[in-house]
Amino acid sequence: MPEQLSIFELIANASVLVQIVMGLLLLASLASWVMIFQRFFALRRVQREMEDFEDHFWSGIDLRQLFSDLEREDNLTGIEGMFVSGFKEYTRLTEQGSGDSEFVMQGVQRAIRISLTREEERLETHLPFLATVGSTSPYVGLFGTVWGIMNSFRSLANMSQATLASVAPGISEALVATAMGLFAAIPAVIGYNRFSARVEALMNRYQAFSDELISILHRVSHTRK
Repeated sequence: MPEQLSIFELIANASVLVQIVMGLLLLASLASWVMIFQRFFALRRVQREMEDFEDHFWSGIDLRQLFSDLEREDNLTGIEGMFVSGFKEYTRLTEQGSGDSEFVMQGVQRAIRISLTREEERLETHLPFLATVGSTSPYVGLFGTVWGIMNSFRSLANMSQATLASVAPGISEALVATAMGLFAAIPAVIGYNRFSARVEALMNRYQAFSDELISILHRVSHTRK
């Protein structure tokens, strides 16, 4: 019984182009896994920070005191950064003596909207790469497979008698490229879909909080007036 070739032997005996394709797919897969773990822990941390801040915000604390405490911190992000941006703009406009509450609220809404946009970009970090790997890896692997099979059939021209044993190794090594393409694509697609849904859920909660904050500041602005 002939000895079966291992996967590593198939890769080692593949043509240079197929090996390059496999190498690119391997790098893409490794990068995808790094980004998947990074996004998982980052989004979980954002979720935890949001829940902690909302509990603190709705505990009845004075908003000016909360703003004063957070303003001392550097590089605020997430819901805390959005609150500070909105309340800072509200404080700046009211201290300028603007008597038009609608003008003040327009400034607050603009500041919060900018903060929301920046936060969405931060939450979606690495997601475009995962989408690219998930959509292109199968085709890259298929390219390596087609090239490997083409070389296998071209080698038949130099054989007086073609047998399955003579072309099977070449076809097998070519199919490894397709398998690696799927290996890179499947986790990337799952990660992209999962994280996109979580980002959308977080952004909905950000939007709901911003509406509540604007409503509170609007009432305070009318009371001051």
